[in-house]
Amino acid sequence: MTRQPRLRFLVDNALLPEVARALSDEGCDAVHVRDLDLQAAADEELFELAATEERVIVSADTDFGTLLALRRAREPSVILFRRASGRRAPEQARLLVENLAAMSTGLEEGAVAILEENRIRLRRLPIGGAE
Repeated sequence: MTRQPRLRFLVDNALLPEVARALSDEGCDAVHVRDLDLQAAADEELFELAATEERVIVSADTDFGTLLALRRAREPSVILFRRASGRRAPEQARLLVENLAAMSTGLEEGAVAILEENRIRLRRLPIGGAE
């Protein structure tokens, strides 16, 4: 097990619980929305929960990026998987765990991280300028 940053994660229903388990196996505080019986919750509800609990949302649903942009919010940080990152949970979990240390400072400060198989894009929050 490698030492990972002390970020907390909320894994959205767009990803399988295996992604949350992989983060937990690495020593991270990670929960899947199914663990909280929130698999049918609206994105806005998950957004508010993540902000309140200081969790990073992990998803393949780009609506979270849209919510951040519309609200010009500084939190919560969001990690988005793009199609090029693979659709299988083991591949997604591997990609996330391998790149977590490189993204941690940005995520702690407020960012959207877009994970693709061959690159990571990190955009500081708020999107669209200062509040």
